[in-house]
Amino acid sequence: MGDKFINNFKTVLLLGGLSGVILAAGALMGGRTGITIAVFIAIATNFATYFYGAKLALMSMKAQEVGPDHYLYRMTQDLAQRANLPMPKVYVSPQPAPNAFAAGRGHNASVVCATEGLLRLLDRDELAGVMAHELAHIKHRDILISTIAATLATVISYLGYVFMFSGGSGRNGGEAQSPFAAVGAILMIVLAPVAAIIIQMAISRQREYAADTEGAAICGNPLYLARALEKVHHGASRVPLDAPQSMNAMMIAEPMNLSGKSFAGLFSTHPPLEKRLMNLIGQESVGAFGRAR
Repeated sequence: MGDKFINNFKTVLLLGGLSGVILAAGALMGGRTGITIAVFIAIATNFATYFYGAKLALMSMKAQEVGPDHYLYRMTQDLAQRANLPMPKVYVSPQPAPNAFAAGRGHNASVVCATEGLLRLLDRDELAGVMAHELAHIKHRDILISTIAATLATVISYLGYVFMFSGGSGRNGGEAQSPFAAVGAILMIVLAPVAAIIIQMAISRQREYAADTEGAAICGNPLYLARALEKVHHGASRVPLDAPQSMNAMMIAEPMNLSGKSFAGLFSTHPPLEKRLMNLIGQESVGAFGRAR
């Protein structure tokens, strides 16, 4: 319960940070019309994705629904019962890259999808760990949280564009501005969207930690998911995923590996593998786990 509370609290703080950037941008711009337009466009765009995103994701992955005759369906059904969730629709994508994702509007309108590459790579226990992780995303309503974060980030990006194309004029309209106001305008245009993206990615990483923890509880053994994450992490870095880059955040492992200790890690949708393993099995166990592999 403690880890779950901390993860949720961090998510709330990050969402608050996005809201704070919007308020700061609005205060600097002083234009209610521009802010209203930005909010409207962002909500319309991202919530259209929220309602139709699952269909688009499945289409882009060329996924086909499977039924009770497929072992992945039966496994997911057992895990959904353990998680006290309605049974989601189960899909398999023909992609050779090992990965999986969950999508949908809520507990009663959700899907899970695994690639053929994942089914070939993992044993049954490891696959159960992955599917439990995806069910955890559904249980935590992470699709909704991601949509809210994307909406706020989009608002900030649109504000930057509005501010840029209005010539950087703020609440003083066409009045002469001081050099400090000009510097503020440049910072607003350049840094606010970047800050929004960084916070949005941080929210995505935080939800991955939470889904890992909950997924380990659902499948009954954190080592199942830990072994799967290690295999998928290395497999995804070798076999490219044929899907839009916008789907990276949905996957259990980021197809393009940016999640290192470098600056690029700020823009990663997933935490580094080592930190995910530490979250699952503890810092002392990670070394022994690696040696045992």
